[in-house]
Amino acid sequence: MTLLDNLWYGNIDPHEKVLIESKRYKHLLSLMGRNQDELGETLTEKQSETLEKYDTAINEMHSITEIEAFSYGFRLGVRLMIEAIAKKK
Repeated sequence: MTLLDNLWYGNIDPHEKVLIESKRYKHLLSLMGRNQDELGETLTEKQSETLEKYDTAINEMHSITEIEAFSYGFRLGVRLMIEAIAKKK
């Protein structure tokens, strides 16, 4: 299977690879979880529903941002390769 095939079928996920190995990311994820648990214990049912809707919207925004950043980075990488190959010495 080619590199592009693996990318297409989801066998390669550079985003997860970077995040899994990041100590800062793991720390922030843990902090978010603790704070969310603490907040969840103090909110009313209506406030909890509002927070859940907020979290859903934030997650969707992050997804859109990640897709755009990946797309831009991929296009930039291809343009750099084309320029490197096309450049005459």
